[in-house]
Amino acid sequence: MKKYIELYAFFLKNEKNYSNYTIVSYRNDLIQFFNYLKLYRILKDDKIEYVDRSVMRKYIVYLKKSDYSARSISRKISTVRSFFKFCLREGIIKVNPTINLITPKINKKLPYFLYLQEVNKLIETPLKNTIFGIRDRAILELLYGTGIRVGELVNLNICNIDLYEKTIIVFGKGSKERILPLGNPSIRAIQEYLTSRNLFEKKIFVNKNDLEALFLNRLGGRLTTRSIRRIIIKYMKMAGLNKKISPHVLRHSFATHLLEGGADLRSVQELLGHKSLSTTQIYTHITKERLKTIYKKSHPRA
Repeated sequence: MKKYIELYAFFLKNEKNYSNYTIVSYRNDLIQFFNYLKLYRILKDDKIEYVDRSVMRKYIVYLKKSDYSARSISRKISTVRSFFKFCLREGIIKVNPTINLITPKINKKLPYFLYLQEVNKLIETPLKNTIFGIRDRAILELLYGTGIRVGELVNLNICNIDLYEKTIIVFGKGSKERILPLGNPSIRAIQEYLTSRNLFEKKIFVNKNDLEALFLNRLGGRLTTRSIRRIIIKYMKMAGLNKKISPHVLRHSFATHLLEGGADLRSVQELLGHKSLSTTQIYTHITKERLKTIYKKSHPRA
C-alpha cells in the first residue's frame, strides 16, 4: 500500500503538476486510510484488492465516529476515490471500490470577507519605514488587488511582474497560467518593495535557488504559505479587525467587491482561476445576503 501511495504522489507531482502542499495533504489522507485498514486487519498480504464498497462505507462511519466534519470526510474520501481511480488506470486493481459511494452532504458556508473600509485599514497597517513593512504592504495590496491564492503568491517570481504592461502572470492549480491586471495601488507597492528589496539583498546572503523569488523572508529565502498566513493574521489583529481570520480573506473580499461593483460572474471566474462557474457562484450568495441585511436595517417596513 505504501508503495502505491508513493507511486500516486509521483503521478500527482509529475503529471498533474500539483503543489507540494497539496501532495502532502493527499499523502496524509491516504496514510490515515492505510492505518485504518491495518488497524482492522482488512488488508491481507498488503493487497488493496481486498478493499470493497463495504469497507469504504465502514471507513466513512469510522470517520464520523472520530468526529470529523462532513467537509473533512468528503475531502478524505475524495482523496481515496482519486487514488483508486489511479490504481484502476495503472492496472493495480480491477474494480474501483469508491464508484457510486455516497459521502456526507456538506452545508455550504459563505466565505468571510472584509468591507472596503476594513480592507483599507488592513493595508495601511504595515509600517512604511521598514523593509518588511514595505514588503508586507505589497503582499496585502497584491492579494486584494488581484485575488490570487496564497499558494500562487509565494510562487511568484520577479519576472512574472510586468509593471509596464500592468500585468502579472500567475500559475494556478495544475500549473495553469493566467494573466491578471494590476491596479495602480498594487504597482506602487511593488515598485517600493523592489527598491527596498535591492537594498536588502546587499545586506544579506540570498539563497541561489531563491534569487528569482518576488517575496523574500528575513533569511533571504522564498516566503512560504505559512509565513503569508502569519502575516495576514498579524495585521488583522493589529488593525483590530475581530473577524474569523482566513488565509483567503482578501481573495474573498476581492471577488465580493467586484460583483458588488457590477462585474459579471464569468469575468470574476476568469480572474479567480476557477475551473467551474459554480465555484464562483458562492460569492453571489454573499452579495445577496448583504443586500438583505442592508434592506432590513434601512427599510422602515422591513
